Amino acid sequence: MPILNRAAEMQDEVAGWRQHLHQTPELNFDVFKTAAFVTEKLKAFGCDDVVTGLGKTGVVGVIRGRQGEGPTIGLRADMDALPLNEISGKPYASTIPGKMHACGHDGHTAMLLGAAKYLAETRNFTGSVAVIFQPAEEGGGGGNEMVKDGMMERFDISRVFGMHNMPGLPVGQFAIRPGPIMAATAEFTITVRGKGGHAAMPHGTIDPIVITSQLVGALQTIASRSTDPVEAVVVSVTKFHAGDAYNIIPETAEIAGTVRTLRKEIAKKSEERIRSICDGLATAFGAKIEVGYQANYPVTFNHAEETVFAGDVAMSVAGDAHVHRGIQPVMGGEDFSYMLEARPGAFIFIGNGDTAGLHNPAYDFNDEVIPHGMSYWVKLAETALAA
Repeated sequence: MPILNRAAEMQDEVAGWRQHLHQTPELNFDVFKTAAFVTEKLKAFGCDDVVTGLGKTGVVGVIRGRQGEGPTIGLRADMDALPLNEISGKPYASTIPGKMHACGHDGHTAMLLGAAKYLAETRNFTGSVAVIFQPAEEGGGGGNEMVKDGMMERFDISRVFGMHNMPGLPVGQFAIRPGPIMAATAEFTITVRGKGGHAAMPHGTIDPIVITSQLVGALQTIASRSTDPVEAVVVSVTKFHAGDAYNIIPETAEIAGTVRTLRKEIAKKSEERIRSICDGLATAFGAKIEVGYQANYPVTFNHAEETVFAGDVAMSVAGDAHVHRGIQPVMGGEDFSYMLEARPGAFIFIGNGDTAGLHNPAYDFNDEVIPHGMSYWVKLAETALAA
């Protein structure tokens, strides 16, 4: 089955929804206007149930097939934007300073709405489809909140599937892999407390800038010297704050950053090494070093059977040559991981073409992707719930 004719016919309509959402981005759980837009559409499509307020501001629509009782599968899209000033120059660019859809969640939401409209019209399946619109993917853990709110049990979801656009992958292509496809994430903040003083008399100080500078380099040995080279781990220091004057050595310095891994064992070892390195440097320099460490999203882990199934569905839409079934894992995080911990399922990437990268102020979701994504969702639902 190539792209659905109906999906191609709906492209302009769905692109209109997407561009409307792009102009009015919202952050984290504060997606009230977006959720209201989604709710209005789902009700207009004739969904059998539309439930709001799940995971604080999430929305779920249920579409029952015309061919009788059966299982329920979940299809998930994310709704939130990022705290960036847009520079895309598009006529539908963000109208809200400091907020933009720089990760394509507007496109994800629009494609799933398009698929919901199609499925509500045709209902050519047995059982039910739950279309899931989730807030706060960008760091808020909205997926976890929806799971904790009992979403899987409430709608009796047996399997769950997610999709994300990928800049650089050509439009019309898909990419997937079994097992870990996106990384577990953690954040750390390290405060080095030394002894301040005059910059001309450093021998009377315990210089936190010198100590912290060595700490930045030492943290890189977690990947290069403490972890098996065939394992994946990224330790990135992304903040460094210290001092306010040219002639004063400050009392404190602070760094912060992120750790990305693909296995729980490596995540645990990385945290242990951060703390050990900090203890050692504190002893060596006579300073005090405080470590704040927060584990965030778990590994996004694709289940084997569902990964094969999702790849086969993508192949039926795009052709075998345009489905990459062994993509390298991406070290970004994704809170669809919580849904995959709760139920079997799979997460797939869809090509966004030659566009600016994700989280870039020049990024824009490619509306040419819409019929491909809609066709994937429809085919997945109809195949998973075939009579």
